[in-house]
Order: sequence, then structure tokens, then C-alpha cells
Amino acid sequence: MPLREWAAAMPIRAAAAAIAIIGAATIAGAWFFQLGLGLQPCPLCLEQRIPYYVAIPIAALTAIGAERRLPRRLLVGGLVVVGLLMLWGAGLATYHAGVEWHWWPGPQDCSGAGFSAGGGNLLQQMQSVRAVRCDAAAWTFLGLSLAGYNALISLALAALAAWGITSRGAAAMPYGSSSVSQ
Repeated sequence: MPLREWAAAMPIRAAAAAIAIIGAATIAGAWFFQLGLGLQPCPLCLEQRIPYYVAIPIAALTAIGAERRLPRRLLVGGLVVVGLLMLWGAGLATYHAGVEWHWWPGPQDCSGAGFSAGGGNLLQQMQSVRAVRCDAAAWTFLGLSLAGYNALISLALAALAAWGITSRGAAAMPYGSSSVSQ
């Protein structure tokens, strides 16, 4: 690959690789808090992981595609999808943090009475229910909960995707050109 093409591919490749690595580290951290420290996630916590589960493989494939000089449009499209997913994740995390701070009500299944008293032995149902509340932060550091940190990380990853899309190097050289390496 000529140096000029390699340099043009760097912002997209770097952004996509960084998003995949940081996203995977974020999910690994969530699993550590869950499995290692025993902090059970609430339904909103689990929902916040969905954008990562989708964005990490897309970002990794975009980074690999940039290395293999796939068409620029395809690579930029991958970063656009990743950026939108991270914005969605930031919105979910901000909503969850607001529920924890009691700025607005959360979903009834994890912030209110999510117990259903229909059918069966009521006492047995009450003893077996272990609800994790969305409106109580399980862990905080420097005044932010895990949802608050997730909002910041998701915004940073969305910004990283935007940088990869709009950087001068990404626009300077079209990928997948018909020219042959010299």
C-alpha cells in the first residue's frame, strides 16, 4: 500500500480500533462489577450493554476493512452506525442516571412495584422475587454511578467515531480506487 493511501486510512482505522478496544474494556468492566464484585445489574443496566454488543463487532470489522482497503463509503458507513449506537447508549445511560438521581421516574419493572400477584402461591412468589432497582445506584465514585460513567464513555466513543468520519485524512484519499499500488 502506498504511504499516501496508508496515511489516509489511519483515522478511520484508528477510530474504529479504539472504539472496539475501549468498548470491549467497558463491557469487561461491567462484567467485572457483576461477576467479580457481585453487583447485580438492573434491567436498565442490561439494556445499556446492547449498543456495545452491536457496536464492538461493527467497529472491529470496520478497522479490519480499513486495513484491507475496503471502499471508503463502507468504512464511513460502519463508523456512522457505531457513532449512532454510541449516542443511543449515551441516551440510555443518561436516562438511567436521571432515574438514579430521581430527576424522572424509571420503568415500573425496576423502579416501582414490578411484582405481579397473579396466580399461584403468593408467599412463595414473594420469597423468590429478587428485584434489582433501577433508581438506586449500586456503586458510585466521585459522585457518578456506573450509568453516569457509561454516559460519558458512550459520548466519548461517539465523538471518536465522528473524528474518524470527519478527519482530513479520511476524506483525503478514496478507498477502493481502481489504481494499482506502485
